[in-house]
Amino acid sequence: MSQAKDSGADPIFGWVRVARIFSNIISPPVIIASLGLALSLQELPTWQGLLWAAVFGLCVSLAPSLFVVYMLRSGRISDLHMNTRRERRWPYVTSVLGSAIALALIMLFGGPELLRCLAIFSLIELAILGFITNFWMISIHATSITAATVIVGLVYGLLPALLLLPLVLLVSWVRMYLRRHTFAQVGAGITLGVMTVFVMALGGCFV
Repeated sequence: MSQAKDSGADPIFGWVRVARIFSNIISPPVIIASLGLALSLQELPTWQGLLWAAVFGLCVSLAPSLFVVYMLRSGRISDLHMNTRRERRWPYVTSVLGSAIALALIMLFGGPELLRCLAIFSLIELAILGFITNFWMISIHATSITAATVIVGLVYGLLPALLLLPLVLLVSWVRMYLRRHTFAQVGAGITLGVMTVFVMALGGCFV
């Protein structure tokens, strides 16, 4: 059974394939870019908000994702999910650098305050995840979707956050179903996402 899941063989229902597609769609870069768009338009519901969201998405999501694709095609990683700690090091470095560039641009040119908070969050979260990954494969999927849900709750209210809660559970279950992470690694990711956002909220972000 374990070998069938690892190879993606599921001839009857194809649930492994569905789970992999879902995991790719609800990936950390997609989550952070989508949240950046929402927060930017929340503060600047004009073309300026769209422009800032595009700049943020380029630096924090698109550029690091393209780097991962380059590493995959050049044979430096085995697949998009990077199943070993060693494979994740340079993508984390690239993501942290992208977040730092986004934050610098937002601060220099007076970008949306909510987007500035999100850039700081991304920088802190990725730095912590990158450090932990040197020793343990904590789930960045679980961290990202949980943090996004908490941020939505702080900015938009309890009801939108509750609507996103099933997505947190589904993403967490899919990561374990695909054997990408253990229950402990997913739980640690969820905890990190909640704690990072609440610490930032105490500092005045997202409130």
